[in-house]
Order: sequence, then C-alpha cells, then structure tokens
Amino acid sequence: MRHTFFCIDGHTAGNPVRLVAGGAPLLKGGSMSERRQDFLARFDWIRTGLCFEPRGHDMMSGGFLYPPTQPENDIGILFIETSGCLPMCGHGTIGIVTFGLEHGLIQPATPGNLRIEVPAGVIDIAYETAGEKVTSVRITNVPAYVAARGIVVDVEGIGPLSIDVAYGGNYYAIIEPQGAYTGLDDMGASRLVDLSGRIRAAIRETFEPVHPLDPTIRGVSHILWADRPKGEGADGRNAVFYGDKAIDRSPCGTGTSARLAHLAATGRLAVGDRFVHESYIGSRFVGRIEQAVTLSDQPAIIPSIEGSAIATGFNTIWIDRADPFWAGFQVK
Repeated sequence: MRHTFFCIDGHTAGNPVRLVAGGAPLLKGGSMSERRQDFLARFDWIRTGLCFEPRGHDMMSGGFLYPPTQPENDIGILFIETSGCLPMCGHGTIGIVTFGLEHGLIQPATPGNLRIEVPAGVIDIAYETAGEKVTSVRITNVPAYVAARGIVVDVEGIGPLSIDVAYGGNYYAIIEPQGAYTGLDDMGASRLVDLSGRIRAAIRETFEPVHPLDPTIRGVSHILWADRPKGEGADGRNAVFYGDKAIDRSPCGTGTSARLAHLAATGRLAVGDRFVHESYIGSRFVGRIEQAVTLSDQPAIIPSIEGSAIATGFNTIWIDRADPFWAGFQVK
C-alpha cells in the first residue's frame, strides 16, 4: 500500500523543519500527550519513513498539525525527529507555525497570537508579519527546571566531566567548558558527535529524570555543549546533539529553555533577563526568563524563545510498502 504525504519543507535558523500538511494519521487520545503515545504505538513507521534515509537524513525533524483537544486552544502539534516523537520542539514549533500561517493551514482566533497544545503542555505564541510573510515567532514555553547537578561521567577521549541535567521540553545534559573540553571550536562537529553518544549513554546508566507531571516524559535525550559567545551581541553559544549523529544547526528552542533554567538556577540570570543564544553555525534565538514558577515541588522558570523560519518548497513523499526501505534506515 502506498501512503502519500504532502509536506512543506524549510528550516528554522538553519535546522530542517518538515511540516506534514497532508497525510497525518488519525490519533486517539484526550490530550497531545496521549496522542503522542498512540502515534508511537501505531504509527512510528511514519516518523522513521519521513525522517530517516532515503527520504530524510540525520538532522531531519518536523511535525503534524492536529485539532486542539480543548476549545480555548487554536491547534495541536505532534513533533517527529530522528531521535523520536518529542514532547516539545522549539525550532520545530517556529517552523511549523510559520509555514502553517503563511499557507493558511492555521487560522488564529486572535491574529498575532496562538495557544498551541503540544505533548509537553500548552504553549503561547506571539508572531509578527510583513505582508504574507511571518517574520518572527516567539514561544512562551512550558516550565523549565534543573533536574540534577554535578553528575560525573568519565568517557574515553575526554576524561571526567561534571554535568548538569535540565528540562526545557526535553531533558538536556549540559556540559560547560571544563577539563579537556575547552570550547566548541577546539572540538569540531565530528568529535562532538562521537563523544556525545557515549556521554549520553553514560548519563543514562547513572540517572533517569522523570517529568513531575507526565511520567511519559523521561530520560536524557539531548546533549548541550555550552560555550562562550562568538559573535558580537550574543550571550552564549551551544552545539546540541540529538538522535544518533545530529548536531542542531539552530540554537535549539527547548535547549535554550533548558539553558535559561540552568543559568537561573546557578544565579547567572534572573527574571526579565534576555539571553541571545548562538548555534554552532552562528544563527541565533533570543531567549528570556519570563517568570519564576514552581513545577510540582521543583523551582522552575517560564522561558520564551524567539526566532524565524524560511519555507524552501513543497515536497510530496510516498511511503510504499513495496519499497524495501519503506520504513527508512540509518547507517551507523
């Protein structure tokens, strides 16, 4: 059987976004979190087919639009990526909102603002336009917090590292310059990829964070290598590792949220502070700590992230069961 998916492809700050505008499966569930579990149980082959080779690549990510489960919200988003079906994706949200608005797939009740259901919760969006083009999208994200401090791992090739784990919609192991890690430019992308997979495995053997309100959100999925800013006007730089081989080309939205929570918890940022975050390639998001909150019994913050996206074209993709690689593959 052939399954057809109509996609709008593009990028947010350099990282790919594939909005699947046609072909999304009907999902069961009273929330986007429940719909995510249904997708993982019955339709994960769509994710692998669209994100893995030969229809995707190691950095591919995107998502689907769904009707909201609550009438006060505008729309729901389900995210797909090479690393899985994520609870939240910041760069993906910026891209999906941009493409959806520009092509009439999202009709906001209040122009300039959206309330969007994602598996991690409900996020607020403020966007700006120039003519028919969406020029910026600002996400007020779900609560972000620090889950653990000072986890020590000793990985061959870099030696001992002290790592903090923070949540910004996904769980991030945050590595600041220390010991043999002197900065991103001294490492290079290939070495970052090689080390990140082993560091993530070592952390997973030691610690498994679990979201205090949703136990389906658990485990460290991303590694954030923090560094000093490189460009004028930036406050920090990062390289975020995800999947098996990917370095985020954007500054990473949920990674920026986790980093803001981390900087707040360590006394380096306060409510109202702005943080311009550079990616590995020099693209930028503007982060801000909007307020201090409590997540269950955990001190947390509400972060916002602002960026922009560019649509690059339409793409009609077939997944045909007659194709020996219909569900996609990865080369490891």
